[in-house]
Amino acid sequence: MSVKFDISFAKSAKIDGGLVIQLKLSGDGPAAGVAEADPAGVGARAAEIAKFSAKAMTMLDIIAPQGSAADRLVVLGLGKADALTAQDWLKAGGVAAASVKSMSKVVIFLDVPGVEVGAARAAGFALGMLMRAYSFDAYKTKKNDDDDKAPKTVKVTIVTADPAAAKNAFGESEAIAAGVNLARELVNLPPNALGPLEFADRAKELENLGVEVEILTEKEMKKLGMGALLGVAQGSVRPPRLAVMHWKGGKAKDVPVAFVGKGVVFDTGGISIKPGAGMEDMKGDMGGAAAVTGLMHTLAARKARVNAVGIIGLVENMPDGNAQRPGDIVTTMSGQTIEIINTDAEGRLVLADALWYCKDRFKPRFMINLATLTGAIVVALGNQHAGLFSNDDTLAGQLTSVGEVTGEKLWRMPLGKEYDKMIDSKFADMKNTGGRNAGSITAAQLLKRFVGETAWAHLDIAGTAMNSPANEINQSWGSGYGVRLLDELVRAHYEVG
Repeated sequence: MSVKFDISFAKSAKIDGGLVIQLKLSGDGPAAGVAEADPAGVGARAAEIAKFSAKAMTMLDIIAPQGSAADRLVVLGLGKADALTAQDWLKAGGVAAASVKSMSKVVIFLDVPGVEVGAARAAGFALGMLMRAYSFDAYKTKKNDDDDKAPKTVKVTIVTADPAAAKNAFGESEAIAAGVNLARELVNLPPNALGPLEFADRAKELENLGVEVEILTEKEMKKLGMGALLGVAQGSVRPPRLAVMHWKGGKAKDVPVAFVGKGVVFDTGGISIKPGAGMEDMKGDMGGAAAVTGLMHTLAARKARVNAVGIIGLVENMPDGNAQRPGDIVTTMSGQTIEIINTDAEGRLVLADALWYCKDRFKPRFMINLATLTGAIVVALGNQHAGLFSNDDTLAGQLTSVGEVTGEKLWRMPLGKEYDKMIDSKFADMKNTGGRNAGSITAAQLLKRFVGETAWAHLDIAGTAMNSPANEINQSWGSGYGVRLLDELVRAHYEVG
């Protein structure tokens, strides 16, 4: 069950039952300020008996002794002080959230001797708690015993040296958590509940935050000449949509930055149908669109000082009698033609028209597209890195560096004329796949033909957006990958004033 944390910051806190969490460095004594909760020093004694060394992200859980004002004590290990990073504070918040269980009140003593925690780390810790709290159980009619016992809202007091600064920084953390959890929710929803129309409605809800949202219908896209996107959609009874989200947080004259997402709400593969085993996972083939929507939510919620455009192409790829066939040739909005070799190479067709539309209409400073595009990238990089393809070294470098900051790692992959030749077609300007070899690279080469001279990056998130390994801050099948990455890119390099 998802738990809501009501988080506040204070210089001190009166302990009256509930859970007390103290942070501890390897080799140091207990954190200051917990004498009321542990007047007999039980925590230190228990740590000694259990040989608890406070390695990073480990916990010692203690039933509070008689005379304690708390019900439970948890000692949370941070590891060595000189090894601590911003990611460690985020993870520590996730570990703390996991320890709450049935407690309705939690006091966390964040400061440890010899470490300057600061507002950013305090907010990062709280962000980790919010991210770990998310779970998707909307369709479970029977809850387990732990769910029945767990409170729906947990009051959390984080004790730290500068609570006012921490509270101020936490406002942005809440916006980030909301965006990440929105992206997770969209990926987790079943495909019968989230078709192109329903997804477009969710994008439209961002108007409540001040985002300008346009929804282009099939008729409007046909008028624009988006033959590639519409070709993918023609096999489904559910009509396609293109959602255009515009956040105007910068100056009127500022050139916008742009983010484009693949939104294939379900992918059967079309006529080139996928094997049945695991096809249910293809409800997550809109992870790129989910990330863009979550990002736009975050930028608007934290009032980012930037002009940003988010565009998502929303389609369903189905194999009915009207579906496109291998051998078909479609004409894109750009006028370029694409021969369909495999109808399961559909995401690049959606993005081809969406990228061209974005470039042509908004003339952005850069375009970054996100897509669960190829199984080949999972073979190459597994679930630990997303693939990065770019025509701009500066943008690629910025993305790689912010990925290290947020823990959403990227690995740059090659582009080149040799790969480009692999998608040349005998019958059209290009074909939609170059075959098995270099599959993620040839997909990127096709996208590159629709960005012109605009600085561009393609993030292949097939291994990271869904079914990625659980960790300290995420236990969800849908990870929300990309929201924090791109928010940090904007924050670090593109906000004004």
